[in-house]
Amino acid sequence: MGRSLRYIVIVCLSALALGGCASNQAVQKGSPDGYAHAPEPPPQHSAKAQKLWQVFERYQGTPYHYGGTSARGFDCSGFILTAYREGLGKQLPRTTSQMLAYGDAVHPGDIEPGDLVFFRIGGKEQHAGIYMGGDRFIHASTSSGVTQSSLNGYYWKGRLTEARRFD
Repeated sequence: MGRSLRYIVIVCLSALALGGCASNQAVQKGSPDGYAHAPEPPPQHSAKAQKLWQVFERYQGTPYHYGGTSARGFDCSGFILTAYREGLGKQLPRTTSQMLAYGDAVHPGDIEPGDLVFFRIGGKEQHAGIYMGGDRFIHASTSSGVTQSSLNGYYWKGRLTEARRFD
């Protein structure tokens, strides 16, 4: 294999490996900076949502770090694990696939604030976040770190595959 072809293969494989907790940024025509921006979510009335929102505000903007579970950096499941532990006093499984195996399945049309939402990226469920109501979810993305996004945003629309409730 030629040197340049080997380089291209390595770059492509690296990009695929880093896509485990996918990006939420999407270019949108007509917005001032070219990126999709969603409004703040509506105020939540449940105590569960308020506690999770407080954790989100504490860590908002924390960078993405694969395998991360602290303020130094989070991956998607690491942020969920920390948010549930700090906000709700609940211990969840560590990985996205383990989270999918536990909890009560919820039809995507019946999700409530605090439910976990799972997204299909690259053919399998490999990204997760916490639904906060009003079409919004919080998560750790590779491009923005801990952030909030719209379920109907350019990148996420049509990728939601499952939801789980951990009561």
